[in-house]
Amino acid sequence: MEQPGKPVCQSKVEMVQIIRPEDANPLGIAFGGKVVEWMDMAAAIAATRHARKPSVTASIDSLSFLSPIKIGQFVIIRAAVNYTGQTSMEVGVRIESEDPLSGERQLTTHGYLTFVALDEGGRPTAVPAVIPETAEEKRRYQEARLRREAKLRRREADEG
Repeated sequence: MEQPGKPVCQSKVEMVQIIRPEDANPLGIAFGGKVVEWMDMAAAIAATRHARKPSVTASIDSLSFLSPIKIGQFVIIRAAVNYTGQTSMEVGVRIESEDPLSGERQLTTHGYLTFVALDEGGRPTAVPAVIPETAEEKRRYQEARLRREAKLRRREADEG
């Protein structure tokens, strides 16, 4: 039985963290691993909201660190499901730093993670289609579809 689709807005996540000394290296810049942890957490919440089933990280398909995040800065993490396959979901994550005194924001990190929804037995299970509504969501959907097709072609070539 096919599930009804869900709009992107139902999976959106926004989290805010602050970079503390224990989150940073001796230069006062956030550890990449800490940033990836936050990305994975936000993406997991988005995927689980979309599927309404336990969802696990299958892959980090793209990850770009664009600028450093310094101790004391706020970290705004946004995630949403861009595209769905049968059992998988591509989740886009975007991170900005915010100067707490000026409010100035800067894009620091972005990436795409693939999650798989699991049934009660821990096996992959079907997820609802995603329904992009805004122009931005439609653009992200189309780009995600192309990334998925390319990923499947690469997998086929590797197996063949």
